[in-house]
Amino acid sequence: MRISGPVFALLAVTIFSIQDAITKHVGQLYSPFLISMIRYWAFALFGVLLVMNTKGSFRQAIHTARPMLQIGRGLLLVVQILLSILSFAYVGLAQSQAIFVAAPLMVALLSIPILGEIIGWKRWMAIAVGMCGVLIIINPFDADFSNYTFLPVFCVFTLSLYNILTRLAGRTDPPQVSFFYTGVIGLVVTSCIGPFFWTDIPLADWVWLIALCLTGVSGHYCLIRALDLSEAVTVQTLSYLQLVYGLAYGYFIFNENLTMVMLLGSMLVVFAGVFTIWRDHRLKRAGKA
Repeated sequence: MRISGPVFALLAVTIFSIQDAITKHVGQLYSPFLISMIRYWAFALFGVLLVMNTKGSFRQAIHTARPMLQIGRGLLLVVQILLSILSFAYVGLAQSQAIFVAAPLMVALLSIPILGEIIGWKRWMAIAVGMCGVLIIINPFDADFSNYTFLPVFCVFTLSLYNILTRLAGRTDPPQVSFFYTGVIGLVVTSCIGPFFWTDIPLADWVWLIALCLTGVSGHYCLIRALDLSEAVTVQTLSYLQLVYGLAYGYFIFNENLTMVMLLGSMLVVFAGVFTIWRDHRLKRAGKA
C-alpha cells in the first residue's frame, strides 16, 4: 500500500512529539551536551547514508557552493537542540511547545532582512497577533515568572534563523547536501564537547537514548518523504498537531500545569501561524498563475 504525503507528515509530527517527550525525560538526568552528542551520532549516520544513496559520486553529493553558510546552519542547529533540551527540562514540555509554534511567524519576520521578502499588512497583523500570544504564554507579570521562560523564545529564534539559512542554501545546494553538512558539523562540534560530560549510563537509560536516536532518524525520514509527496503548506499546517501532543504529554505524563493563559496564548499563536502559512501559500500560487 502506497503511503500518501499527509500520512507521512502526520507520522513525522507524531514521532517528533515522542522524541520531545523522551528528550524531556533524559534532559532531567543528563547534560544537554551529552544528549546532543548521542543524537548527532545517529543523525550524522543517517545523513551519510542519505548522501550515499544519491546519484553521482560521493564528492559530487557533498559539494557545496556556500561552505560558510552550511557551517553556520550546522552550528545554529546545535545551539537550537541544546536550547530545546534545556527548555523542556527547566520550562516544561507544554509551555515550551506553546512557544515553539511561533516559529513560522519568526521565519516570516526574519525573511524580510535576510531573504529580501516583502510582507503585506495582513501578514504583519498576523505576526503581531502571534507575538501577543507568545507574550501571553510567557506572562512576565506572573508571580512564578522565571528567566528560564526565555529559553524557548531563544530556541524559536535560532530555529527560525536556521530555517531561513536553509532556504538560502537551497538556492544553490540540493537538500541532501544541506542535510549532510548539518549532521557532520553537529557531530564534530558535539563530539568535541560531549565527552567532557560523559557519565555512567544505566542500561535502562540507554534504551531511552537509543529510542531518542531512532525517533530522530525515523521522524526526519518521514518528513523528507512528506515534503517529496505533498506541498509544504500541508506539512506546515499538520505540524501544529505537535502542540496538541506536547500539551497532552506535559499534562498526563509529566504532571505539568496547563493554565487558561497558556491555552489562550497558544490559540492566538496557532491562528496567526496558520494564517501566515495559508497566506504565503496563496501568494506563491498566485505568482505561478
